[in-house]
Amino acid sequence: MRKSVKAVQMRKVFKAVQMACILALLVGMFTACGTAGSTGTTTSNAQSASGSSVKKIGIVQIMEHPSLNTIRESFIKQLADRGFKDGENIKIDYQNAQNDQTNLKTICQKFANNKYDLIVAIATPSAQAAAGETKNIPVLFAACTDPVGSGLVASLDKPGANVTGTSDAVSAEKIMELAKRITPDIKTIGALYNSGEANSVSVVNNLKEYASKNGMTVVEGTVTNTSEVQQVAQSLVGKADALFLPIDNTVASAMPVVAQVANAAKKPVYVGADSMVKEGGLATYGINYPVLGQETANMAIEILNGKKPADIPVKTMDEMDIYLNKDTAAAIGVTFPDDVVKEAKQVFGK
Repeated sequence: MRKSVKAVQMRKVFKAVQMACILALLVGMFTACGTAGSTGTTTSNAQSASGSSVKKIGIVQIMEHPSLNTIRESFIKQLADRGFKDGENIKIDYQNAQNDQTNLKTICQKFANNKYDLIVAIATPSAQAAAGETKNIPVLFAACTDPVGSGLVASLDKPGANVTGTSDAVSAEKIMELAKRITPDIKTIGALYNSGEANSVSVVNNLKEYASKNGMTVVEGTVTNTSEVQQVAQSLVGKADALFLPIDNTVASAMPVVAQVANAAKKPVYVGADSMVKEGGLATYGINYPVLGQETANMAIEILNGKKPADIPVKTMDEMDIYLNKDTAAAIGVTFPDDVVKEAKQVFGK
């Protein structure tokens, strides 16, 4: 009898243990299912953050410079104004090469290897580096003066590959026509530029054509880096009545140095960009860079919505404006004609 009771007790204990194991197993299964569901959701969110719904845009800028910074800031603002906001439906990765070609190549390789949805390249060297790293990812350039001559596109109307964008081409002729209104006696023009920048070569060639038709002489002074700018500028002011600086990344970064040299020699400096006037140039008839940034963003949206760069013509800027610096004018003894002042978009200085 005792054995029977003991046996019954043992069976009860066994069943209790068995039930406990079953319950533990069921709990484990539900927990596993819950974990699996949680992991699935996390994966889905990760895909959403890096997949087709959130586009990855790499912005590469050759260097820090007011005009280039304005383009980038205007570009990002226009995207946001049209519903493409960083951190929401797009992810922007901005990188600055600090005017170093090795950095530029590394940045563009990173964008290409990570398969970004769009690469935005500000200034010609950036665009050339980006185009050299990918034939599949859309490359949208901003502020490339001569995209055809730079080898970026086949033509302005039909770019032909994965590259298109906005040109900041300025007219040396129009700048010199403005120069004649301000300082009509100039006959010899000193062109200061980096001969390694295709965009600068294009504008200087335009300057030479204008000079040959108008009985003027162009004296060239070329540099390869910013450390050479001061010496070349000093040489040119001794040979020319005025200096001409195209939109040149190397020279633009040393604009205050050029202004100092030219002011000391009482020579006017005509430039290709509003920021260069702000930093000491006398005048320009040039690009409105906030507008250029906006137009670049509008093109970016077309690409993000599925249009191919090959089917988007390069945008050239029709909106050109006069920019003047009255502090520089005072320093070199020049007075702006009243009609020029009235036409100016902006007059820098006090």
